[in-house]
Amino acid sequence: MCVKGMAIVLAVILCAAIVQGFPMFKGGRCLCIGPGVKAVKVADIEKVSIIYPTNNCDKTEVIITLKTHKGQRCLNPSQSKQKLLSR
Repeated sequence: MCVKGMAIVLAVILCAAIVQGFPMFKGGRCLCIGPGVKAVKVADIEKVSIIYPTNNCDKTEVIITLKTHKGQRCLNPSQSKQKLLSR
């Protein structure tokens, strides 16, 4: 009986170790969900952050912080005007 219990405990530990290695999200953990906004007034922009592809997210993300605590927005990196803004 004791050997059977030890085998069950060992199997549970082994399964837990295997499951821990599986990725939880197939697409990664990107900060921007969806395509992002197409246009923002340049006067409202406080800071621009460009996040390049990593192991967690396979796309380039452009996040802008707006002035006067209006929050952050994701820009669509495929827009041509945004490419001029990031230089």
